[in-house]
Amino acid sequence: MIVPAKTRILLIDDHSLFREAIARLLGSEPDFEVVGECATLEEGLALLPAANIDMVLLDINLGLQQGGAFLPLARAQGFSGKVLVVTAGVSKFEAARLMERGCSGIVLKHERPQLLVERIRGLRQEAAEALAVPSSREVNLNPTDEAAQRPFTPRERQVLRAVFSGQTNKEIAFSLNISEPLVKAVLQQVFAKTGVRTRSQLVRTAIERHWKDLEEDAQGV
Repeated sequence: MIVPAKTRILLIDDHSLFREAIARLLGSEPDFEVVGECATLEEGLALLPAANIDMVLLDINLGLQQGGAFLPLARAQGFSGKVLVVTAGVSKFEAARLMERGCSGIVLKHERPQLLVERIRGLRQEAAEALAVPSSREVNLNPTDEAAQRPFTPRERQVLRAVFSGQTNKEIAFSLNISEPLVKAVLQQVFAKTGVRTRSQLVRTAIERHWKDLEEDAQGV
């Protein structure tokens, strides 16, 4: 039996008590390994090359530093893993900016701990699926064709806004009072229209092309 490799995680947060609590939480999971903890961007960037990190949990409020600056610096350094922002609060504008910079998701610190565990596993699964070569039936290979230009339906907009807020499929189903299989089906339709394969790609594409429409749609509800 082949044992899957553990997800190697780096914590960047200037509150040592919070870091220690998260490290204990994740360390109790059999598929996670916290390989580094630090309080500054410089320390985090220095750890990336040596620690073979799969995912970074990043606070965007690091004392006098803005954690969002880590995203472009890490990518420029060659880091290709996931970055999950874990913070006390974030505005809608800041969230959009983080996603544009390459953030894979946002979890608020007041959320239940198990939600963080679920998000990490979900992002890890997404990364694994992205490595697989999709068939032409699974993904629109040309996002500029007619399918990609079709507008979102009201249901697709609802689901996409929920994805923006970082909800899982199960949470979206509960909040919209629909089945989880229906959520998955709607997401597949949105993937086909935008020509992407993962949730993080979907959010970035929607921000670039459809953010204004989604905002207006939400205000009209």
